[in-house]
Amino acid sequence: MPLFYGIDTSYLIYVLPALIFALIAQGMVKSTFAKYSKMPSDGGMTGRDAARLILDANGLYHVTVTEVAGELTDHFDPKSNVIRLSQSVYGVSSAAAVGVAAHEAGHAVQYAQGYFPMKIRSAIIPVTNIGSNLAVPLVLLGILFSIPALAYLGVIFFGASVVFQLVTLPVEFNASRRAVNALKASGRVSSQGLTAAGKVLKAAAMTYVAALAVALGNMLRLLSLANRSRRR
Repeated sequence: MPLFYGIDTSYLIYVLPALIFALIAQGMVKSTFAKYSKMPSDGGMTGRDAARLILDANGLYHVTVTEVAGELTDHFDPKSNVIRLSQSVYGVSSAAAVGVAAHEAGHAVQYAQGYFPMKIRSAIIPVTNIGSNLAVPLVLLGILFSIPALAYLGVIFFGASVVFQLVTLPVEFNASRRAVNALKASGRVSSQGLTAAGKVLKAAAMTYVAALAVALGNMLRLLSLANRSRRR
């Protein structure tokens, strides 16, 4: 495989730009969250209050809201019907905390209503896990033993990760849209609060776009390596 001063050029072309994009996206999330964490929420609403507000409005009284360690570790667990909010969100009365918590409540509503993209994402998780673990070894074995079909099989397996990231986009964007609409419908969040929540969620959405870019970059790199094995 072509090297440039000992570095695989396919990595420089396909993967490195996506990783830089991902780092920028992560930085934007942290800076935007930090900015709006300083903005008090309307009526002292905490992250837990926002999540509970949306859950109850949709009749999801069985979904619980708990605190979890870490920062921006917020997530909805559909298996146990629990929304876990990070320490910087759960009991915090900030516009950022309200936005993040409302987003996770949006996921709970998606799950309860059988949102189709979420069903697809949940269904392909096992395939994605297996494919991502086997992809690189298969490509390397295909190159090592000059078996192009084996290398291409690895690329196909890795494609499951790309599909997963692609399906994740509508799930995340829809959850954010549900969150903002639900906060607006409650009548308890001002226009400034809605704008702040929207900006936090838009910044977070870029991390999922970046994750897709990284997955695509890695798949293109593997495909490039597989093509080289065929030409050997």
